[in-house]
Amino acid sequence: MISRRTLLKSAAASGAAAGLAGLPMPAIGQASAVRLGYVSPQTGPLAAFAEADNFIIEGFKAAASAAGLEAEVIVKDSQSNPNRAAEVAGELIVDDEINLMLVASTPETTNPVTTTCEAEEIPCISTVAPWQPWFIGQQANPGDPGSWQPFNSAFHFFWGLEDVIAVFTNMWAQVETNKSVGGLFPNDGDGNAWGDPNVGFPPVLADQGYTLTDPGRYQNLTDDFSAQINAFKQANCEVITGVMIPPDFTTFWNQAKQQGFTPKVASIGKAILFPQAVEALGDAGHNLSSEVWWSPSHPFKSSLTGASAADLAAGFTEATGRPWTQPIGFVHALFEVAADVMKRVSDPTDSAAVVEAIAATKLDTIVGPLAWDGANLPPFAQKNVAKTPLVGGQWRLKEGGGYDLVITDNKTAPNIPTGGAMEAIA
Repeated sequence: MISRRTLLKSAAASGAAAGLAGLPMPAIGQASAVRLGYVSPQTGPLAAFAEADNFIIEGFKAAASAAGLEAEVIVKDSQSNPNRAAEVAGELIVDDEINLMLVASTPETTNPVTTTCEAEEIPCISTVAPWQPWFIGQQANPGDPGSWQPFNSAFHFFWGLEDVIAVFTNMWAQVETNKSVGGLFPNDGDGNAWGDPNVGFPPVLADQGYTLTDPGRYQNLTDDFSAQINAFKQANCEVITGVMIPPDFTTFWNQAKQQGFTPKVASIGKAILFPQAVEALGDAGHNLSSEVWWSPSHPFKSSLTGASAADLAAGFTEATGRPWTQPIGFVHALFEVAADVMKRVSDPTDSAAVVEAIAATKLDTIVGPLAWDGANLPPFAQKNVAKTPLVGGQWRLKEGGGYDLVITDNKTAPNIPTGGAMEAIA
């Protein structure tokens, strides 16, 4: 595939740039505003991930302007659809001529955008997807590790499956159970990675003495989980885990209650990250548990504004009247990195220079220190992935209504304080 960038370079070399489909060539050395493209799922079943986008972007533009960085942010909605994500990424690259792509929130958005950028040689920074489904999911042959290749233009920061598995099993160890686990893994990028027999939950759980009941992949937006519930009841599962979109977990949990199935522990990725998803369950959300990537109690500050995690969360609530959510910190960090990178690049239209600047990043952000230095990663992912800390938490009903997310395990990141211990679901 000949990328647009390659075509432009070839045309310029032959003196034919002026006639190339009417596309203007940037003047070399000419000062220009940085053009940032941003894609996230603002509508559809994953829309909760993008709830804070407008708040973060407005804050970024004000902070960037105050710091002397002229930046334009062009925002596109993936509509929670991978095909749409790829389409709008192409629009940003070809029509808007962005200098840097930013993308967030689940492999269904991050992967098609990243793949498009890699093909078009556009620098891309991605977050809010475990690194395995992001990196491995984009390989030509995900089942053959020997064939995996690093990316040239794409970089990602987040935690990995090894971290969420450690966090979940650390939380489960605080509750006495029979170690029988039921798995809920959909047929999507996250579900296939979490349930993978080699890199997902199954081998680690087996090593720790857990028995996993996996009824197989289901399609997102399923309206009947009776087969899964019956399988879990037959196996006497006292622990439930998985990675579900919010509406699916609501359906599953309500049906489980109706069919008389209540495990002692339910640790679910993705679906119950958001207070509104837990509140939709009424009192039945009490003591559900999930991974915690970011919270107001995280001991980090913004490199852009100096605001603490608590300040950023409070600012969102003050501006919107809504409770803080975990993606707030990571979307903010995405723009922190973009600002830092562009401050270190003399020509934002020089893609090679932008890629080099991303790779050299060493920045203390509101989600923790970030550097693409290969730390705590297998060799194949060291160039493109930077890891961030992860802890575990449990939703607790508050007097008068609503929920608090209490951090209940920090063995994987002791610098992030806990607020209580795990409790069994009644």
